[in-house]
Amino acid sequence: MKLNIPSYIKRLILVFVIFISLFLVLRHWLVPKSFYKYGHYRANSLIENENLEIHYAGQAACFDCHQDIEDMKVQDVHKDVRCETCHGPGEKHVNSGEASDIIRPGGREFCGSCHGKDPGKPPEAIQQVDLAEHNPGQNCIECHNPHQPWAMLK
Repeated sequence: MKLNIPSYIKRLILVFVIFISLFLVLRHWLVPKSFYKYGHYRANSLIENENLEIHYAGQAACFDCHQDIEDMKVQDVHKDVRCETCHGPGEKHVNSGEASDIIRPGGREFCGSCHGKDPGKPPEAIQQVDLAEHNPGQNCIECHNPHQPWAMLK
């Protein structure tokens, strides 16, 4: 028995065969050899990440020079927040001692990234403030010391 396949179906099958063949050839050339060696990612990325330079100094390095900040911070709600969380990687600053080599965070948006009112954050875990209502137009550090925020500056 001979199958009578319409010509448009034959063309469609040919297009699918070409498409799948092209896909397989491209996949062979574009997917890295180390892909899926340890799971669904590139195994070589482990080596690449291992070779990245470390730029963080660690909180102990900060407190070696800033004992006054440590004394304030250990008594406060931010005691478990590491310095480089807000000030960024500190290795360059530790090596140079230059104030310009460390981030000096500021602005309502920066503080609001953690303390802005957010129904997704449990209020007992972190103090939340409605930035639109709480002293609009003022920078948070005009009233609050970020190393001891409950001690009002004004």
